[in-house]
Amino acid sequence: NSFVARTNTCGELRSAHVGQKVTLYGWVQYQRQGLFLVLRDFQGLTQVIIPQDEAHSHVRELLSNAPLESVVRVTGTVSPRPLGQENPKMPTGDIEVKVETAEILNSCKKLPFEIKDFIKKSEALRMQYRYLDLRSLRLQSNLRLRSRVVMRMRQYLCNLHGFVDVETPTLFKRTPGGAKEFLVPSREAGKFYSLPQSPQQFKQLLMVGGLDRYFQVARCYRDEGSRPDRQPEFTQIDIEMSFVDQAGIQRLVEGLLQHSWPEERGSIMTPFPSMTYEEALAEYGTDKPDTRFGMKIVDISDVLRGSNIHFVQNALSYPHGSIRAICIPQGMRYLTNKDLESLKESAKSQFTQEIMEIICRPDGSLKSLLTKFLGEKEKSELIQALNMQEDDVVLLAAGEHKQVCSALGALRLLSANLLEAAGLALRDPTAFHFLWVVDFPLFLPKAENPTELESAHHPFTAPHPSDASLLYSEPTKVRSQHYDLVLNGNEVGGGSIRIHSAEQQRFVLEKVLKEDSEVLSHLIEALELGAPPHGGIALGLDRLISLIVDAPSIRDVIAFPKSFRGRDLMGNAPDYVTPEELEPYHIQVSWPLEEKEAKKN
Repeated sequence: NSFVARTNTCGELRSAHVGQKVTLYGWVQYQRQGLFLVLRDFQGLTQVIIPQDEAHSHVRELLSNAPLESVVRVTGTVSPRPLGQENPKMPTGDIEVKVETAEILNSCKKLPFEIKDFIKKSEALRMQYRYLDLRSLRLQSNLRLRSRVVMRMRQYLCNLHGFVDVETPTLFKRTPGGAKEFLVPSREAGKFYSLPQSPQQFKQLLMVGGLDRYFQVARCYRDEGSRPDRQPEFTQIDIEMSFVDQAGIQRLVEGLLQHSWPEERGSIMTPFPSMTYEEALAEYGTDKPDTRFGMKIVDISDVLRGSNIHFVQNALSYPHGSIRAICIPQGMRYLTNKDLESLKESAKSQFTQEIMEIICRPDGSLKSLLTKFLGEKEKSELIQALNMQEDDVVLLAAGEHKQVCSALGALRLLSANLLEAAGLALRDPTAFHFLWVVDFPLFLPKAENPTELESAHHPFTAPHPSDASLLYSEPTKVRSQHYDLVLNGNEVGGGSIRIHSAEQQRFVLEKVLKEDSEVLSHLIEALELGAPPHGGIALGLDRLISLIVDAPSIRDVIAFPKSFRGRDLMGNAPDYVTPEELEPYHIQVSWPLEEKEAKKN
């Protein structure tokens, strides 16, 4: 209560304060028949008794007529609540404040929605009136926890491990590869700044500059269009170190998270388990596995290799062909025929992958279109390989390895959602399973043109030392020194050891990625002037906090988020500007015909 006029907050008064004269400030949360009201501030609630005697009639009239969410000041004496009227659900439930003087600091007009967590509001309405939504207990709690976590991260990095907090520029130039960047016009005709999607180049240049250890709570920007649960501007904990290897970065991050982890969320164990990219894809069908539950993908190619099933033999005849399956526990008990059909349809529409189902009957026999083609030995081996139990349902896919695994990985998650919706406890909502995914490929074929390559991470990632020679002969076989941190099936961080050789960096840009290295001439020149080996990582702060507090969306841990279309519904941004305002930037807007007509009208 330093620096302010109140003596106490609305959440701190207890029986020990009885008899004290206090001054409280807050919002009127509730008022009952002119007898009492509940006052709320950032810390909690206090019951305030409205005086009924004639001497305080002006106070009674003032508080009895104060609309909900009005801002008031009250001064009075702390008293114990009458016997039997204590409220054990309120931290201040043993006391009340008997008001002597009061003032309405700001009266509230009719609200667009009630400030109560249990009242359902559309997200659009909440974002339009974000300043009201911020008064809710949930958002207050989320933002305060976020602040505490960031402060402890600063302490760990700067105070305990000698990192330097450096702010890097927001106005920069286009970076080759990666996500699309926002453009900012300049007063030089035809020249634009870009808003950085990360401080990647700057943190590498800081290492060249000899800072040794850099850290920043960095604001980043990506023009990704309409993507649910993504934000065009977001925050990451950005870290870079000199003379470090992959294991060093991983140990640092594990210590950072352990140090900053909220006590009320339990403790996290280190070191985190690790898995290669190939293992993650083969067992979970994704590079960000949710390891809180089983249902791993099982390779049954050898079990069915001797069968006479046409589609099986057809799949296995290809170089990367395989037969894989997942076993859904108690699938017949918890999933309907409609659920199973929706799973098969999902694989078909998203991955063009056909799915065959096998059901384990109560007597242990198998029900499937496949069973008539299988001998007793193959059936037995299938049951054993998949550890099938009574009422389990197996989903089987045949085809190219990566496609099969990706399809089954998606079905694994969809099946888990369906099982939990039907009442089967599969994933512990209080569990936090961290996982390092390592040994990613350095390059991937471009989706729009598979004959060309793009960086799997970004063009500054160093090749795996064991594969460095392949960079110049078979770049598609090169693994990278890129590592991702996954939490409960969500990527919460990604980083790499960087290329610190100018020659190697130029080769990757020009020969492999076919990019113009001139755009990065400043970085390449820096690498020629005594660049130390270095590496780093960026943790997605918004995603990490949303997982810690179990928020349904990252928008629930950001004070002023954009909608999924990238709009600020409160301030109505982006907005139009006049031709006169655009003139210094040498820009003219070419309007589509229908928008021209709309603006005329």
